[in-house]
Amino acid sequence: MNKKQLQTMLEVIGAFALIQGAVGLIHEFTGWLGWGLIERVPFLAGREVYGSIALVVLAIALFAAADAQKKA
Repeated sequence: MNKKQLQTMLEVIGAFALIQGAVGLIHEFTGWLGWGLIERVPFLAGREVYGSIALVVLAIALFAAADAQKKA
């Protein structure tokens, strides 16, 4: 796997994590958009907000890693 492929993979996974985290937060605070994956994870029952925040933070870390690959 070359650097371009790794960067693209990190960006795609980061985008997925960001979307799922945002959808989870929107669902918890408004009740809209119940199609997110975070609500379907059994061990996060009652802790969906924390899981969604963790996904957003993971997405930021993945975007930073992809950016570091771009500069290297």
